[in-house]
Amino acid sequence: MARLLKSRRHKRGVSPGTLVHIGEPSHREPVLSLITYDERSFAEETLAPADPCELLRGEGVSWLNLEGVSQVELLKRIGDCYGLHPLVMEDIVNTDQRPKKEDYGDYLFIVVKMLAMDDNGRIAAEQVSLILGQGWLLTFQEGLDGDPFQPVRERLRAAKGRLRGEGADYLAYALLDAVVDHYFFVLERLAERVELLEEEVVAAPTRVTIRKIHRLKQEMILIRRSVWPLRELIGGLERRDCDLMGEGTLVYLRDLYDHTVQIIDTVETSREMLSGMLDIYLSSEANRTNEVMKVLTVYATIFMPLTFIVGLYGMNFKYMPELGWEWGYPAVLVLMALLALGMMIYFRRKKWLGNNFR
Repeated sequence: MARLLKSRRHKRGVSPGTLVHIGEPSHREPVLSLITYDERSFAEETLAPADPCELLRGEGVSWLNLEGVSQVELLKRIGDCYGLHPLVMEDIVNTDQRPKKEDYGDYLFIVVKMLAMDDNGRIAAEQVSLILGQGWLLTFQEGLDGDPFQPVRERLRAAKGRLRGEGADYLAYALLDAVVDHYFFVLERLAERVELLEEEVVAAPTRVTIRKIHRLKQEMILIRRSVWPLRELIGGLERRDCDLMGEGTLVYLRDLYDHTVQIIDTVETSREMLSGMLDIYLSSEANRTNEVMKVLTVYATIFMPLTFIVGLYGMNFKYMPELGWEWGYPAVLVLMALLALGMMIYFRRKKWLGNNFR
């Protein structure tokens, strides 16, 4: 649950709109970059933290991106430059937000979750905030695990596709599409792990198997928690709840909405498979326990009459039949062996022995 709910102890008692960073602190210095472009020109530069208002001078489409949101003073300066509502800035530094969109008239505020998988196969969720205005776009990344927007930057530099010829609304769509593409990448990696785990559950499940199942279920919960609100968000944009989204971008938003539905279907299918594997594991453990109990019961049943015979002739009475018989001891051993063999044959004919005595 540590990754699903972040600590808010520093927010207790503060007034609404107070900038208090919630989330994993970044050990890197914040990087402020500006890209301005139109159909014929492109410019990219890295800004000093003291110059966040450079966006206002841009022609065409301007995209200001900040990697690292833990320094609240820089964020406050950006909010003052562009007249952003204090609650918007508070949501940016509170990285435990649910994916959502909010229309503030002059600009549209969007929060999404970027998913990435580390080398150990664990999923990390990074909050990405977008503020879309008329001809400009602000983006804020935690800067924890790589840069999900790098493919979009490469397309802008190379002037590939229609990105350079469209407005800021299409750029916002392209960034959302890059986020959703990472969902597919993560799900493909998880699907491979689910298939391998399914083979392990059927072949030879162990205690480690149940831990793997629970870990994957937690990963699926994290993905589901991120993608369900994302579908609602993109559905609202597709219905053109905000005038900042142009008519030409709506077609692409519908395609993006279909992708989110496909991701949700994949997540739900994987969750059902994991639940089924958990049931199979528990059934396997129950069957294994039953087999062990069956073996122990068979042995106990075979030795019950033998124990009776041994106990009967182990009594310390002076006058007992067959005590003085010369062949009494080997005869009792033969009787006990025949009795045990006969019970084994009887159990086998009744098919009570299972696979353990074949």
